Amino acid sequence: MSISTAPDVRPGRLAPAEYAQRFADATPRLTPAQAVLEAERCLYCFDAPCATACPTGIDVPSFIKRLAEGNLRGSARAILEANPLGGMCARVCPTENLCEAVCVRNTQEGKPVAIGRLQRHAVDALMESAHPQLFTRAPATGKKVAVVGAGPAGLACAHTLAKLGHDVMVYDARPKAGGLNEYGLASYKTPGNFAQTEVQWLLSIGGITLHRDWKLRTLAQLDALRMDYDALFLGMGLGTTHQLGVPGEPLGGVQDAVDFIATLRQTDNLATLPIGRRVVVIGGGMTAVDAAVQAKLLGAESVHIVYRRGPEAMSASSAEQAWAQTHGVTIHHWLAPTEILANPTQSNHVGAVRFARQALVGGKLTATGERETIEADMVFKAIGQQLGNPVLAQAGFALEGGRIATDAVGLTNLRGIWAGGDCRAGGLDLTVEAVEHGKQSALAIHAQLAQ
Repeated sequence: MSISTAPDVRPGRLAPAEYAQRFADATPRLTPAQAVLEAERCLYCFDAPCATACPTGIDVPSFIKRLAEGNLRGSARAILEANPLGGMCARVCPTENLCEAVCVRNTQEGKPVAIGRLQRHAVDALMESAHPQLFTRAPATGKKVAVVGAGPAGLACAHTLAKLGHDVMVYDARPKAGGLNEYGLASYKTPGNFAQTEVQWLLSIGGITLHRDWKLRTLAQLDALRMDYDALFLGMGLGTTHQLGVPGEPLGGVQDAVDFIATLRQTDNLATLPIGRRVVVIGGGMTAVDAAVQAKLLGAESVHIVYRRGPEAMSASSAEQAWAQTHGVTIHHWLAPTEILANPTQSNHVGAVRFARQALVGGKLTATGERETIEADMVFKAIGQQLGNPVLAQAGFALEGGRIATDAVGLTNLRGIWAGGDCRAGGLDLTVEAVEHGKQSALAIHAQLAQ
């Protein structure tokens, strides 16, 4: 195959006004009247399956009933008592696979109550009110807890501990708190700087001190935290991305999808962000979809998601896959990358990606011998992340699959240290699950400190 054109990567592919329009809220807010009408569809089931399906155990019928009665503050309380990051989870949680999937209205009529949108309506109303803080701290316990990581798990842990009267110091590697909520989600899912609005609400309870630009790099740092604090929670997420391990990977125009998303999230003027005319995204999860759709929204002419297995194996939900296709992204299955090819007119830059077609033979993924090549000016790698912090092994943490092994409430094999979120082994890598990890570990830490 001959690559037909020189690399085409540049900013400003759209008229200035188009950026705001294209990156507007993907799910417009319900009006008050729409919210009440939707809430009245709820059957307020006893032993409601939607509440059971929620990883944080939100009493869904209770918050919806209060919303229907016009008690938005009470509705938000019912949500945030169970999930202190309920506003963000309402925006990004895969409700179609969790609470809404088991909604009785869904099983009876094929149309669930819009639980996620109602949750957002209640929490947004609280956040925009004159007095958004619902909770007050318990009397001070005199205990100090360190939290490493200001993502969903760390923030949920810190907020729960602060509410119980403990002093919490949160250490994070980034300039802004929020973790993936700030740096790792498509901007059209969380417009209006909501991630920081939620962080400020969480911190406003008091008792939480945030230390930015701090990364766990040495065993001495970990030892100091264990010595200086009564307990330690690790919610550090996954720090490094998997590599493709194919020839041509170092070429210009090849980058991690998470870095692209983070850069986009922190770019004030999207017209200044370069994007290729032809983009290939390798991977099958939500990060791949977020990168692909945003590349298309920035003005890329052709965007391809390429995944090595079939559609049912993709970790991106069917709704996410449909969202990508609706925005003009082509999804290819059963193709594994074998080589990234240089552009002949600019040999240090990507020009195409060569793939080998795959098939399941005896349950094992096997190359069929067929090959396919897709031209690209930019390639985003979205094949997963790993913890990749050598300090953890040096400290003696038990690891499973490269992540920290814990018991059900997040206690590690090292005394006084808990862990949760993506860095914890055996999870679903969902924001809502990370919140529950942080909350449950905080309650366990509180119980331990009270002895």
